[in-house]
Amino acid sequence: MFIRIQKGSVVPISRQIAGQIRALCSADTLKPGQQLPSVRQLARDLGVNQNTVLRVYEQLTAAGLLEMKHGRGTFVAARMPRNELRDQRRRFTEEWNQLIRQGRMLGMSHDELHQLLDTTLSEPLDNGNPAPEQGSKS
Repeated sequence: MFIRIQKGSVVPISRQIAGQIRALCSADTLKPGQQLPSVRQLARDLGVNQNTVLRVYEQLTAAGLLEMKHGRGTFVAARMPRNELRDQRRRFTEEWNQLIRQGRMLGMSHDELHQLLDTTLSEPLDNGNPAPEQGSKS
């Protein structure tokens, strides 16, 4: 699991770790049921206190994203909680709107923005799967 923290950042380390684990789960890089590194191992890998990692794992477990199994470890939950998906969709929409505004400020026309969207949607996703057909649910 690749997580990178910026120790000089104004964003607390625990929030950086939690955000990256969320992103890895959302991108399906971390698969449902996949075991995460132990608290001790991840803390050692990142050079942070074990309590920081434990707190992150506990927060993400409380949010329904992870499952901590006593004596076995911490695992990605079988299903992403609805509120997590809703929050991610809201953030996506906000980012999308910001990108469209930036394109307009750069002088891109309505047609150019549509062409860019069409081109992007026709490309395969990063995980090697083709983009889903328009109107299908996956």
